[in-house]
Amino acid sequence: MRRTVPDECDVLLRDGGIAHLRPLRADDREALHRLVESTSERSAFLRFFSGGRATAHAYVDRITGPGYAGRALVALMRGRLVAVAEYIPGPSGGDADVGILLDDSVHGHGLGTLLLEHLAVSAAASGVRELVADVLAENRTMIRVLRDLGLSVEQRYADGQMRIRVILEPTPTLLAALEAREHEAAVASLTPLLSPASVAVVGAGRDPGGIGHRVLRNLVDGGFPGPIYPVNPRADVLCGLKAHAKIGDVPGPVDLAVVATPARAVLGVARECAAAGVKGLVVMSGGFAEAGEPEREAALLRICRDAGMRLVGPDSLGVANAAARLNAGVLPGVPPRGRLGLMSQSGTLAVALIGRAAELGMGVSSFVSTGNKADVSGNDLLEYWEDDPETGVVALYLESFGNPRRFGRIARRLAARKPVIVLKSGRGGSGDRTVRSHTAAAATPDTAVDALLTAAGVIRVETARELLDTALLLTGAPLPAGPRVAIVGNSGGPEALTADACERGGLVVPELSEPTRARLRRDAGPAAAVANPVDLTGDAPAERIAAAVETVLADPGVDAVVVVYTPPFGSGREPTCRAIAEAARGAAKPVLVCVLGHDGPPIGGTPTYAFPEEAVLALSRVVDYVRRRERPAAAAGVAGVAEAGSWRRDQGASAIVRQELAEHPGGRWLDHHTASRLLACYGVHVAESIGVDGPESAAEAAGLTGLPAAVKATGPELVHRSDVGGVALGLATQSDVARAYREMAERVGPAMTGAIVQRMAEDGVEIIIGGVEHPSFGPLIMVGMGGLTAELLTDRAFRVPPVTRGDAAEMLRELRCYPLLCGYRGRPEVNVAALEEQIVRVARFLDEVPEAAELDLNPVMVTPRGAVAVDVRLRLAPLPAPPSPYRRRLR
Repeated sequence: MRRTVPDECDVLLRDGGIAHLRPLRADDREALHRLVESTSERSAFLRFFSGGRATAHAYVDRITGPGYAGRALVALMRGRLVAVAEYIPGPSGGDADVGILLDDSVHGHGLGTLLLEHLAVSAAASGVRELVADVLAENRTMIRVLRDLGLSVEQRYADGQMRIRVILEPTPTLLAALEAREHEAAVASLTPLLSPASVAVVGAGRDPGGIGHRVLRNLVDGGFPGPIYPVNPRADVLCGLKAHAKIGDVPGPVDLAVVATPARAVLGVARECAAAGVKGLVVMSGGFAEAGEPEREAALLRICRDAGMRLVGPDSLGVANAAARLNAGVLPGVPPRGRLGLMSQSGTLAVALIGRAAELGMGVSSFVSTGNKADVSGNDLLEYWEDDPETGVVALYLESFGNPRRFGRIARRLAARKPVIVLKSGRGGSGDRTVRSHTAAAATPDTAVDALLTAAGVIRVETARELLDTALLLTGAPLPAGPRVAIVGNSGGPEALTADACERGGLVVPELSEPTRARLRRDAGPAAAVANPVDLTGDAPAERIAAAVETVLADPGVDAVVVVYTPPFGSGREPTCRAIAEAARGAAKPVLVCVLGHDGPPIGGTPTYAFPEEAVLALSRVVDYVRRRERPAAAAGVAGVAEAGSWRRDQGASAIVRQELAEHPGGRWLDHHTASRLLACYGVHVAESIGVDGPESAAEAAGLTGLPAAVKATGPELVHRSDVGGVALGLATQSDVARAYREMAERVGPAMTGAIVQRMAEDGVEIIIGGVEHPSFGPLIMVGMGGLTAELLTDRAFRVPPVTRGDAAEMLRELRCYPLLCGYRGRPEVNVAALEEQIVRVARFLDEVPEAAELDLNPVMVTPRGAVAVDVRLRLAPLPAPPSPYRRRLR
């Protein structure tokens, strides 16, 4: 019997429940017959049209028999088989009949839609182009499910039946529809964890220092409005609440159970919670994967998944939600209610972040310590915070990505509405030392992280302090419209440092307009410097500084104001800060206050910093975020098209890849001709080349390509052929070409198996365009300074496909060599638009051909007439299929 999905998987349902999908097995026969018995006659009629349950039972015998020609999968919930779905390919293999049978009790949970999604991906990968369903006209539910799937649908009515054809080609709305359903399910699954109606604390004890007691005390002292149930078999009353011997003795339903027992007892507690119908667990106990016990952690997760429970942890410090008055953790204190949603994978860092946020007066909407992140991850929390009206800014501390591609899709969508700040540890590490291309050598794991976060529009910070500084600005001030900064203060030295920091951070300190300067001169007196920075001198009173802030805020050439006050001069620290805050109140532009040497909570809601570098760094990150947010996004439905397998890939490219991997199952470096043919399927322009195997054929080829010519050695072991004398340029005659080939063969030796001959390219700017398939992050594209300096100068930019023309232009502007493309020192301007188009096409190639393990186009010669690659190195490898964005599943 054929499998219909690559692996068994768990899936989230619309109401937040969990189903387990797996291929149909012959030993499912009895369970399927029980499914039929639990199905109403009405449901059997709608599925099979006639015969009722008798027909359904015969269907079960057929699909579990040895001659079954279809492909089917089943769904289980809480260990019970509740659904079966199948498709049966027609004689041509181009279409397939589809059918679903659900237990009546699971209708309305979105399970039918999920099964159809998985069937569609499986069928498309098998070459099926259409799914066909014959549905009774009165079966409106099934008709609606098919119509709302997100694929194109054709329907025809005859004799009380609808024949519905689902076209298995992605539509612009397909990925959006899938993400909307995934989002709805994720939010529903986390609601019992972050906004529970009731909480149980398993392992609550009498010892005030014990974890369970501290959780219980925090819940009580925090004023949680719902029932709180202590669970301890050796206590009667805890924190004034009746204690229960076990979770099954609790008198009411439990949304959230916080587990604070020794690790050896956690699995038993989890099973008891599952039996009691608990919806979510927070496991604070350690002793799992972090302690060398991954099997125990896997068993815990399996218990939770089978029971439909979401799991935070293990080794978590708990969760908090200010709006729900929920403090289900051991944090020493929770900041006031605010707009920051905070997640930390590290418990100790979580304590520091929460403590410092409280000192800064920064309010938090909700907080989650994910611990080992066995289930609930940053991806899930991004989904939750996207719709949470209490959360305006999201901050994450991550040690790892569970599903980086899904993170990128969710974060890109969320960052378009709410700022997302990420502190990611693990900056060190290198790429694979065995790689054979410039691009793969440069693509370290941290480079991949940077490319992912950049593509998603996320703010990446380097330290915990930067995370809080940036969050302070985002939660306490409006977003800046641009990079133009006015600096106001009472001391020239600190203001000069602020201007320097602005320049380093890519911000602009423009000269203020003449009306602004005139008003400042009038109000501040002749001793003040008013060009920008505005130095009001040390004796400036609070009202004079506040008036200057109001004046520069009104300048249309200013996007943000940094006020640098050096105490105790003028009116003193507190009066001056109050006056500045009053001037900034209600402003449409951000005002940042640097009180030199003093940091603390915002004054009147105005973000406050101890040193100008901190304020400017936070501002520069926010300005960059705004710029990225306003750029056009890649077209919906383009992202991840390669991950859909045969749904979108160029058929010519597919044929080349199939043939190459059939002849070389382990993969190989392609010869120049094959690599050029494969890239040509995506419109990538490669210079004409002729492969040769001797001096005579080289001379003959030069006569065909034209002179002057270039000869380049080829061979699977030749990585940097110029280093071993494997390149000869500017050969004026055919005899020069023949001589160059002979001399090259002597120098290089047996590693040279032949050569290519090209006409010398027009002089231009040498750029490298490369790509690598990262095992976790997927394809990365690189652009940088090319030629012999590619590795020496390390001038490059990375992105995660898909890449738009705007993205390509941004990548080029990041390069230090960018002025060379624009006519540097009298050189002619080159065709940057053609280069951008090449980058976009290479990115599409990498996105749709995941077997492209390594690619270097080095150099790409960019001239006033265009951009052409004159050298190509491309390695194909039989890589495992990446996770598909079209197949929803829990990791």
